[in-house]
Amino acid sequence: MYFFIGIKGTGMAALAIMLKELGYEVSGSDIDRPLFTEDLLRKHHIPILSFNKANIKDNYQVIIGNAFFPNHPEVEAALENPTIKTWYYHEYLGELLENYASVAISGTHGKTTTTALLAAVLNPYYKLGYLIGDGTGQLKPETTDLIIEACEFKRHFLAYHPDIAVVTNIGYDHVDYFKTEEDYFKAFQEFVDQAQQSLVIYGDSEKTRKLKLNKPHIYYGINPNNDLQATNIVMNSDEMSFDVLYQNQPFGTFKLPFVGSHLLENSLAVIAVSILKGLTYSEIKVGFENYHGVKRRFIVEVIKDSIFIDDYAHHPVELKVTLETARLRFPNHKLVAVYKPHRVSRIFHFVKDINAALSLADKIVLLPFNSIDDYESHLDIDIDFLANQVTNSVVIEENQKGVDYLASLAPACFVFMSDKDIYHLADQVKKII
Repeated sequence: MYFFIGIKGTGMAALAIMLKELGYEVSGSDIDRPLFTEDLLRKHHIPILSFNKANIKDNYQVIIGNAFFPNHPEVEAALENPTIKTWYYHEYLGELLENYASVAISGTHGKTTTTALLAAVLNPYYKLGYLIGDGTGQLKPETTDLIIEACEFKRHFLAYHPDIAVVTNIGYDHVDYFKTEEDYFKAFQEFVDQAQQSLVIYGDSEKTRKLKLNKPHIYYGINPNNDLQATNIVMNSDEMSFDVLYQNQPFGTFKLPFVGSHLLENSLAVIAVSILKGLTYSEIKVGFENYHGVKRRFIVEVIKDSIFIDDYAHHPVELKVTLETARLRFPNHKLVAVYKPHRVSRIFHFVKDINAALSLADKIVLLPFNSIDDYESHLDIDIDFLANQVTNSVVIEENQKGVDYLASLAPACFVFMSDKDIYHLADQVKKII
């Protein structure tokens, strides 16, 4: 029995599904509050229990979510039982990756969407497994190739030694662990050093260009100094098209049913990896047609004369891109940003950037912190700290009064943004409208 402590986490849920598909018995535990990953777990008939140290049985193989510390009752019970083998999530995934031809996709932003896009493109042509950070996983007994999302948090991605390593960008995040931008950059340098065969690197950034590359590589972007370059870019409200040059030679034209500079960059990363994997232009073009989006990444729903967008954005760069894309797609709607922050250190460090990003909206609504890993002993701040520095913002609670307030702002384009469970609030507003 594989038992997952924190099974509703996006990576944990995906990994649980993968092991279930390999034929193992799988179960896990988590908080009782509903999370969006539950539907996938239940679809695969994976039991979800409430936290209780009695869940941990002799001879289990226990995978621990990275948000859980040794003093958690279930973690403590597993670590103290000599019949149980334990791994943290990234440790187990690193061991699993060694069994396959592998691609690991890293970056401050864009990991999940790029992984999902690549899975869609490669899936028709390979016996493919994948782990996507929206809770989606696939791994069959016949799988030969595995692609995963590789998160830099606490250097966890250094557990991975992929054949192909991708870096979508390098900004600065997880400031509770990485105390300087230099240390954050160093982690990415260590990650690319571990690639076994090739590298795919975003080439339009000074930071990514500073990486010292010791393997064959492809730089991608829109600037002419890249190995793979997008030209003749055209974007409208619901699609984009662009030509691709590879090694200064025409490769082909792509027309894709989504918009945004970030999605253009993600698509170029996918094209670069696909070239390294031996796919032709025609095969890549067909593969893109299999992409149907990612859970909690700019999911759009129309309710009467309002638009609802659910997005995982939590870093100021992601907030900015999400709101810019919403404005591009729905220019005639009032833009209402609803933001639920996560990790007080991130808010404290990036508060000015968050203010600048949210200012793109016509109305800004903030929600209080409520995650188990939000609070840090050296930072005694709450949502009022953010509200006092975000111009013209309003703080609401996740209760009926808050729901009624949001509904009163309709008609509008509501953009709900958080890496936590903000979507329940959106669902309640939809019901009223």
